[in-house]
Amino acid sequence: MRRALLLLLACFTLPAMAAELKPFEASYTADWKQLPISGTAGRSLKQLDNGRWELDFEASMLVASLSEVSTFRVENNAFLPLTYRFNRSGMGKSKQVEFDFDWAQKQIIGNDRGNQVRLPLNRGLQDKSTYQLVLQHDVADGKKSMSYQVIDGDEIETYDFRVLGEERVPTEAGLVDAIKVERVRDPTQSSRKTVLWFAKDWDYLLVRLHQVEKDGKEYQIMLKDGTVDGKPVKGLPK
Repeated sequence: MRRALLLLLACFTLPAMAAELKPFEASYTADWKQLPISGTAGRSLKQLDNGRWELDFEASMLVASLSEVSTFRVENNAFLPLTYRFNRSGMGKSKQVEFDFDWAQKQIIGNDRGNQVRLPLNRGLQDKSTYQLVLQHDVADGKKSMSYQVIDGDEIETYDFRVLGEERVPTEAGLVDAIKVERVRDPTQSSRKTVLWFAKDWDYLLVRLHQVEKDGKEYQIMLKDGTVDGKPVKGLPK
């Protein structure tokens, strides 16, 4: 469930538009193909004080819930993560992760499931939440292939993506013109598949995510409703 819900760069700088971050809120329906019940998910971006932003993701269903919260700031057109908190309960083992990004000392300090983590911090490194926002902005900037360095447990992993093209997505908010993106993995190393759709007319908000796990289990979230910079998301009539 954790990997299915969260997807969302060795030397990365953002396009100029990144300085114009727009707050958003989105709610989704969440479906697990192998389970007869559905859940809900929500994602939001809001501005805090002192130039900080908060990116939040929450999901729940009858037997499980998770929350993921990151704070960050944008400096010289680059995302700088500040804190990362993840909590999962139910549906298997519980999990808690906490990371603090000390840019003055250039180190990451925290813990993953009780194991202490300390890693060097280099400009461009993202957490497992902020990279999704960076991906969103890269897609908006017209990039066709993207690569990010992401802290994953006690290691730094490379996440690769490529744009597949444009597609109209039916959502509860109407038909949405979107850019389709897939996570690129070595098929000899992983059979997992991740595909995401970003709304062209709504600041490239995530409107759909489809995940296939290595055991064949499928998961999907679909946009139910949302706002971007205070404006309700409205697609074309179905």
